[in-house]
This record gives sequence, C-alpha cells and structure tokens, in this order.
Amino acid sequence: MITRMSPVALVAASLFLTGCGGGAVAATDHTSDPAPAPAVSSSPSPSSAISAEAAPRQLPGVGPKMLARIPAGTEQVVLVTGRAANSPLATLALYERTDDGWQQTVSWAAHNALRGWSDHHMAGDLRSPIGVYSLTDAGGLLKDPGTKLSYDQGWGFVSPGTGFEGEPLAGSFDYVIAINYNRRPGTSPLDWTRPLGSSRGGGIWIHVDHGGPTHGCVSIAEDHMKELLRTLDPARHPVVVMGDAAALGH
Repeated sequence: MITRMSPVALVAASLFLTGCGGGAVAATDHTSDPAPAPAVSSSPSPSSAISAEAAPRQLPGVGPKMLARIPAGTEQVVLVTGRAANSPLATLALYERTDDGWQQTVSWAAHNALRGWSDHHMAGDLRSPIGVYSLTDAGGLLKDPGTKLSYDQGWGFVSPGTGFEGEPLAGSFDYVIAINYNRRPGTSPLDWTRPLGSSRGGGIWIHVDHGGPTHGCVSIAEDHMKELLRTLDPARHPVVVMGDAAALGH
C-alpha cells in the first residue's frame, strides 16, 4: 500500500468539475495532440485476449469483442452491467480468475450516469463510458481503509450540493477508485491530465453511492466501497468492464 497526500487541496467547486465525469480543462490540455492509446487497448493482439479454453467459465453477459479487450494478465474484473442503454441503474460484481475460469465473489446494486451509457463519452453528456479500463489508483476524504492500490487522502475529495433527485452529495467522495478512462494511471484521482483532450471528459470514478444517478461515474454503498478497496490487488492487474447489458454482449 502506497499513501500519497494531495499536492494541492482543491476547493469543492473544482472537484465537482473534476470528479464523476467532469469536463474541467486539464492541467495539460492535449486536445490538439494525437490521441494516445487508452490504458487498455480496444484492439489487442490475439495473445492478450482471454480465450474460452483458458477460462471455460466466462464472465456472464460479456461477449467475445469485450472479452478480447481484457488483458491476459488480468485476474480481477469489476463487471458493471447497466440495466439499459439509457438507464442509471446497474449491478456491480467482482470476479476472480481461477484455474476453472471466472468466479463471482460479490454482487451489489449500483448507479451509473443519469442518461445511461455511451461508447464515445464526451464531457457533460451525463453518460458513463462503455469499455474496459484498468484500475490502479484510489483516494478519498477519509483515511485509507486498507487497500493495496495507491491511495491519496486529502481535503480535495469533497462533493458539494445535491444530486439529480435532490439527494445530498456529501460523502460521495469519502472513498473513490479512479477508472482509467482519459486519465494518467499512477497519479491521484484528482489529477486533471486528460490524454484524449478535455472535450472527452474525465474524472470517471467508482465512488460512494448518494442515492441517485451520477454525472458519469459508478457508485456503490460505502461498506461495499471499502470492501472493494480492500479486495483489489494491483498484482492481479484489475480492470473494470462496464456498459449496458446489450453493449457488453457484443
């Protein structure tokens, strides 16, 4: 476990734009630069796909195209299955790779973005990005609950105001796991770097549920967040596989 303190305590309003799908301009805006490859390639070589022979018990509801995006070395998968393309309701399940294939260990109710899902997420579209993304960094307002991921505790993890259904957002960022969509792995979840450019959004996290839809993140109950943080192991190269049920089935 590595603990980092935030280099700058961001004000609440700034984090509101940064976390959960915020489209704030990154510290370094690469909009005009050629877009680099995402953290998990969408077109891996055949050797990086998990084959049916290697994992006879596959991830339920996940089709061959999405399975092929999971790196060969991955042994932990957080599977987020949205109820429908335009729904903010989802299920988050954790799978561990064993000699017999993928075994589910937990399954919890979750929220995703207000307008559902997108395979081309843009800042402010109120949709969660569909895809496969690595999980390397975590943080929160509260102290590290015992994760093996790199953890950044700081006062920057605050969320002001109310959600789409009038629910208070306080405590939503007590614990977060950064989803490596349009971000630089190995940095605090508060890092504003956007390799694909600020227009493609960022700050997509798994965080504490506040009882309603998110701007782009995935949220689960606080106790479940702590359990997930304690379970994910960077040595097992965890990824999140996320999208609505129809999209995941491709």
